[in-house]
Amino acid sequence: MVVYGRNPVREALRGRRSVRGVWATDRVMQEPWLRGASVQVRAAELAEIERRCGSADHQGICAEVSAFAYAEPDALLAGGAGLIVALDQIQDPQNLGAICRTAECAGAVGVVIPERRAAEVTAAVAKASAGAIEHLPVARVRNLADFLAEAKRAGRWCYGADATGVAYQSVEYDPAAVLVLGAEGRGLRPRVAAACDVLVGIPMRGRIESLNVSAAAAILIYAAAA
Repeated sequence: MVVYGRNPVREALRGRRSVRGVWATDRVMQEPWLRGASVQVRAAELAEIERRCGSADHQGICAEVSAFAYAEPDALLAGGAGLIVALDQIQDPQNLGAICRTAECAGAVGVVIPERRAAEVTAAVAKASAGAIEHLPVARVRNLADFLAEAKRAGRWCYGADATGVAYQSVEYDPAAVLVLGAEGRGLRPRVAAACDVLVGIPMRGRIESLNVSAAAAILIYAAAA
């Protein structure tokens, strides 16, 4: 995988993945965090960097890194207290990346995504997460409702985001919580919603009916992680 952008490359150098090489413009090569890199940093023109990463949004730098290693779902459940964020078929890489960024900043222990009909961790997700995925465990599961059942057997409370739910501010969140967010436009699937212990909603005081899922996630993640 080739990741691109200053934050994704910087966090890749600090994270768990092996970095096989970095390409940067002369200007970016002067960044203090890049001068002491333990891997070879090669000077490259903008056109070469764009060719390597396949995106014009590279900010003058890209890096070849090892494939992303997904975490084991059971390992997340065995970790004791701490928030797990579960995503029900989020398909937009930008939303997945933004949610991962919020989850990592809020101190969540991990994110869970389905194996099918959902965005996976790609270079675009790494960019949208500002490199947060290099530090945040992300697990994939075959069936999200079954994972929530396992989470409840492990002593966790599952909170699903739904417009019809109780106001999120009125809920006392368990320290070992799973926060479940639904897909763009569709929300939680019925079986996933039924697997949650509580459905929580964000009151809408304006004229439109809902928030973007990544914006809703930011509100709910910090409420549940507090």
